[in-house]
Amino acid sequence: MARVRTVAVIGGGIAGPVAALALRKAGIEATVYEAYPHPAHGIGGTIAIAPNGMAALDIVGVSEPAAAVSWPVHRQMMTVGRTRLELPALAGVGPLQVIHRSDLYRILAADAPIEYGRRLVAAVQGPGGVTATFADGTEVQADILIGADGVHSTVRGLIDPGAPGPHYTGMIAVEGQSPATVPEEAGTMVFAFGKKGFYLYGPALGGGTTFGVNLPHRPLTIAEARAIPPAQWKNTLLEIYGEDSPAAT
Repeated sequence: MARVRTVAVIGGGIAGPVAALALRKAGIEATVYEAYPHPAHGIGGTIAIAPNGMAALDIVGVSEPAAAVSWPVHRQMMTVGRTRLELPALAGVGPLQVIHRSDLYRILAADAPIEYGRRLVAAVQGPGGVTATFADGTEVQADILIGADGVHSTVRGLIDPGAPGPHYTGMIAVEGQSPATVPEEAGTMVFAFGKKGFYLYGPALGGGTTFGVNLPHRPLTIAEARAIPPAQWKNTLLEIYGEDSPAAT
């Protein structure tokens, strides 16, 4: 097999830049092609990165700046009704690191070679590699093409047009921060399960409570979800979880 020298990575979110940085560390020229015309600064909620994920970020040289803007979760609890259980954890591997997606994206985008406004529409495998065609009419040739373009992946559909697509789970996730405090130690994350949904919460960095709520809801586009006023989301939380929920404050 001929040595791989060039790679086109489709998708400039989190996985794409990480893949490109890792390939470049291995001496392979890799470029990320992102469909949107501008960077995704300020977009997204939080991500909990497990120790093996932090190890991967360390390989590509961004674990230290990522850790500097994240906060550790040393303890995870689960509650179902009145039952409260501590989830087991591996010893000696370090905590989860919770980071805002926009912060992780900013760190990765600063180092990874990303070309914006490149929406993939076709990819053809030839004897010398892959030719990727974008909506603006430009073409790129590479030895290998990697799809890191998310749950609605264009690359997946090009490889296998019959591949099953994503299915709506019947739940919608809402994330936020409340000034209310919860009686939990710093570095604790609690997963609370009920009949209609579940939410997770824990002490926020700098005070208050960080929470995420998963609610039964009809499908919404991102634009539709963002158009709903905060007060309407709060009323929905109150109906499901009650006045005492930190997520409803």
